Amino acid sequence: MKLILKYKFIIACVIIAFISVFSLMRPGLPPTHDGEYHVMRFQQFYKVLNEGTLYPRWAPDFNNGFGIPLFNYVYPLPNYVAALTHFLGFGFIESFKLNMILATVLGAIFFYLFAEKYWGRVGGLVSSVFYTFSPYHLLDIYVRGSVGEVWSLGLAPGLLFAYLSFYESAKTKYFVLSSVFLALLILAHNILAIVFFGFFLLYAGFLIIGKTSSVKSIVTNVKNLGGIIVIGLGLSSIFWLPAILEKEYVRGLQIFDPTRHFPQLHSLVYSSWGYGFSGSNVMDQMSFQIGIANLIAVVGSLLTLLLIKNKSSTFFSRSIDSREKNNDTNPRGKPRGFEKVLDKKLIIFFLTSFTIVVFLITPFSSFIWKNFPIMSYVQFPWRLLSLVILIASFLAGSLVSDGLITNKQKKFLLAGLLATLSVGLSLKYIKAPFHHQRNDQHYFSRPNFTDGTNSPGNVFNTALFNAELKKTDKRLFSESSEISILSSKSTKEKATIKTKKDEKILVNVAYFPGWEVLVNKRQVPIDVTKDGLFRFSVPKGDSVVEVELKNTRIRLISVIMTILSAFVLFGLFVRDKYIRIKE
Repeated sequence: MKLILKYKFIIACVIIAFISVFSLMRPGLPPTHDGEYHVMRFQQFYKVLNEGTLYPRWAPDFNNGFGIPLFNYVYPLPNYVAALTHFLGFGFIESFKLNMILATVLGAIFFYLFAEKYWGRVGGLVSSVFYTFSPYHLLDIYVRGSVGEVWSLGLAPGLLFAYLSFYESAKTKYFVLSSVFLALLILAHNILAIVFFGFFLLYAGFLIIGKTSSVKSIVTNVKNLGGIIVIGLGLSSIFWLPAILEKEYVRGLQIFDPTRHFPQLHSLVYSSWGYGFSGSNVMDQMSFQIGIANLIAVVGSLLTLLLIKNKSSTFFSRSIDSREKNNDTNPRGKPRGFEKVLDKKLIIFFLTSFTIVVFLITPFSSFIWKNFPIMSYVQFPWRLLSLVILIASFLAGSLVSDGLITNKQKKFLLAGLLATLSVGLSLKYIKAPFHHQRNDQHYFSRPNFTDGTNSPGNVFNTALFNAELKKTDKRLFSESSEISILSSKSTKEKATIKTKKDEKILVNVAYFPGWEVLVNKRQVPIDVTKDGLFRFSVPKGDSVVEVELKNTRIRLISVIMTILSAFVLFGLFVRDKYIRIKE
């Protein structure tokens, strides 16, 4: 009972998060945009992982069985989670839904932990409720089925919480957590990682430059932030480094024109809850609303600025300045936590961020999308709603902040009203219209799910591949040689080949850098055919042939960087534990 009372607010966050995803517990698969893609990807990822490849990059059965380097470019975190749940006995459809549930619950907890540091426990709970029930959050779950984006929404507040905790305490464990959360954010969804990383840098800059009083402290904090970024990027380099440096080997990575996907202005306030797609001709088939509750929170936070206009102390000026003046540190020489005092500058920072991001979603910002190529990687301007709901939900907690309302009864009453408003306005969005009553095999046995590249526009196909090639069940082919398969895996084939003359052997696999061939344990050159397959020569007589997808130099460097970064974090953690023991 004591434990429940101690963590009652976190338990409340978990319960509320479960309410938002409870309908996913129904049998079957919701009819989302991406759900079926992910079920198929989970199966292919697990197949390669189960064969002993710790970081799969190849999807062997897609593309008419010629394979594609799908996982060299697609975020891996949801796939690993699905692999774990499938190993524990769940199907891939269930694994898709469990991904959504787990990410949503963690996001609710992390958002509470972050907002609680500013607004207190009641304010933190309100922020968490607003975040969980934001329409765009629910759209990602029940309409888009974008499991990577839902994971990003779950991890982004974790990064903010970890960094704020490190900033206020300088504890090594929060440095480690910040690096890990940054890495996980990148592994969860590469596009939203760019969006949230950009905001993280702005937020960190706000803390360091805007709220630290001495130059020495600023320099130290900038160095620490740099360390977090370097290690976080290093941990996740196994994914992003090859994805960037090997992008010329596939085609179709950028198939969307962002300027065709601006929402209509009124739809940001309210729009019907459709299940169609975004685009210039079908704009109303999908909802892009920020959320009435979120907009009320933003307007309410504007009003709080008037209430604190005459306050002489703000959140940071009181905690940091008094700490430096009075040397208020703990026994290890590290600063104590912040006081829960409402901060005018903090609210202005978040309101300004809200205004800028909303502007970028509207057609008025088209000149920015056209003139800054990096913006095209976001693909859809409305995708920035992920950041909008984070900012608005955070501001919602300020309305019941410990620094604004001291009367507990009034605080709980207002918090209850706000939470009820947020949940009530979104109750109709927390379910799918129906569930496909299908099992995993339904998807694995149908050519329309297996024979393409498992992506819109058949992206991720290798640059030279001829998509008109017919499916074949022979990976190694020769008209005059006798080929006996000794072992066959997704990324490795071993066979004996008997031939009466020097012969060319065709490998019915889409060529991608990293494929190597050994003939009698010696590497031989390979030739890429006009259809984007590859072949190699075998000498007259009997030969043992091995065809395997290996790491290129870039992939090998990325693996080394990930391992080294993990060792650095482990070393920091062990050193911190050793220092604590000595003390």
